[in-house]
Amino acid sequence: MADSNFIDYVKIHCKSGSGGPGSSHFFRAKGVPNGGPDGGDGGKGGDIILSANPQLWTLLHLKYTKHVKAESGKPGMLNRMSGASGKSYIVEVPLGTVARDAETGEIITEVIREGEQYVLVPGGRGGLGNEHFKTSTNQAPEYAQPGEPYKEQWIILELKVLADVGLVGLPNAGKSTLLASVSAAKPAIADYPFTTITPNLGVVSYRDFQSFVMADIPGIIEGAHLGKGLGLRFLRHIERNPILLFLVPVTSENIKKEYELLLQELASHNPELIQKKRILGISQMDTASDENLKKLKKLKVDVTVLPFSAVTGQGIPELKDSLWKMLQEEA
Repeated sequence: MADSNFIDYVKIHCKSGSGGPGSSHFFRAKGVPNGGPDGGDGGKGGDIILSANPQLWTLLHLKYTKHVKAESGKPGMLNRMSGASGKSYIVEVPLGTVARDAETGEIITEVIREGEQYVLVPGGRGGLGNEHFKTSTNQAPEYAQPGEPYKEQWIILELKVLADVGLVGLPNAGKSTLLASVSAAKPAIADYPFTTITPNLGVVSYRDFQSFVMADIPGIIEGAHLGKGLGLRFLRHIERNPILLFLVPVTSENIKKEYELLLQELASHNPELIQKKRILGISQMDTASDENLKKLKKLKVDVTVLPFSAVTGQGIPELKDSLWKMLQEEA
C-alpha cells in the first residue's frame, strides 16, 4: 500500500435529486371531450447512497471527487403514468468508513459489513398528479403537486482501518520491522521517526492455515490526542482493532513509563480504547545489553509481557500464540 495512495479522509458535497412534478392532465378520447383528471405522479429524486465495498482499501478514488449529484425524477404523464425515478448516486467506500456531517461533526453512519448501504442524502418525493385531488365538489382539479426539492450537504468520510491486531508504539519502536517479519507486507523501515506515515496491513500466517490481520500504524508521540505529530490521524485507526499490541524497545530508558504514556494518549483520545485486550511486546531483544535485561526482569506492569526480536525470530512464535488465543477469546 503505497504512502501516496493511502487516502483516509475526504470531504464531498452531496446533492440528491429533486422529485418530478405531478401531471395536470385530463383524459381525452373520441367521444369523451371532457374526461376526468388522469395526471400521473412525478418520479422520486435519486438518493446519495453510501455503500461498503470490501475490494477497496482507501478513499483514494474519491480524492478528486468534490461533488456528487443524483438525478432528478421525471414529471408525471397522462393516463395516470408515473414519471421515472431519478438514478441514485452510489458512493463506494472501504469497510470501516465513517460518514460525518461536515458542519456539526456528528456521525451519520459507519459501514463495517460487506454490502452494507446507507442513504446519506435522500432524494425528493415526486409530486402527486391531479387525479389525486378530485373531490365531490371539484371534479376537474387543475392542480398537481410539485415534486420535493433536492437536498444538499457536505459530508466528511473517514476511514478507520479494520484489523485484528493494532500495533501501538512510539516512533521507531519496531512496529514496521515486526510486521515485515511476520507477514508479506513491506512497510518502509528506517532509523528515524515517522518512517511509517500511513497504515500498513499484513496477513499473519498461523498454524493449520489460519491467519489474522495486523496493522502497523503511525507511531504515537506525547500529545497525539491533541493532534500533535500524526495525532488524530493515527488514533482513529486503532478504534476498530479488538487486540492492541503495545511495543516498547528493550533499550528504552524506562519501559514502564513509555508504556504508561501510550496508555495515557489512548485514554485521552477515547477512554474505551484502554478497555481493549492488550499485550506489551518488548521489541529489539537482539540489541539488549546486560543492563537492559536486568531492568526487564524488574519490570512490573498490569499486562502480559512478551520479549521478542523480529530480526532473529526470538519470541515470535510465543507472541503469535498469545495474540491468536486473545482473538479466539474475543470471537
